[in-house]
Amino acid sequence: MTLHLDAEALYASLLAGVRPLIQADTALVGIWSGGAWLAERLQRDLGLPGQHGVISSALHRDDFGSRGMAATTDATSLPFEVDGRPIVLIDDVLYTGRTIRAVINELYDFGRPASVRLAVLVDRGGRELPIEAAFSAARIALPAHERLSLARSDAGRFSFHIEKVAD
Repeated sequence: MTLHLDAEALYASLLAGVRPLIQADTALVGIWSGGAWLAERLQRDLGLPGQHGVISSALHRDDFGSRGMAATTDATSLPFEVDGRPIVLIDDVLYTGRTIRAVINELYDFGRPASVRLAVLVDRGGRELPIEAAFSAARIALPAHERLSLARSDAGRFSFHIEKVAD
């Protein structure tokens, strides 16, 4: 059985689900790379003022020793004050929760937000940490040996790819 996910339809659901999470002075922060693409489009489609942020998990990952430093293109960029601000973290796929833990550590290096909420396109289960999204457009079951990745075309349209992960 082949899993087919319509990323554009899920994006429409994410847009509707994120809208009630927005309060005065909320900042969207996308997790590099798929979450950053989503945050960029959400910022525009929600008509939010200012810029969205992009955050990397590279410096706070618990597997940093084996993965090494990621490319510099995924550096954190938060073009706003974090202290006292409601933050909505945006990611494409929530799996173990380890990336979210690392990103929250990175976020707190920049200040103490008023609150942090998480919205994801797809929650695939398999949590290793007690992390839960405030909103997920879809929940799916996927074997551990498969990876679900968001892609973005030159025209800005989203799609998903499923690939086998080497052991």
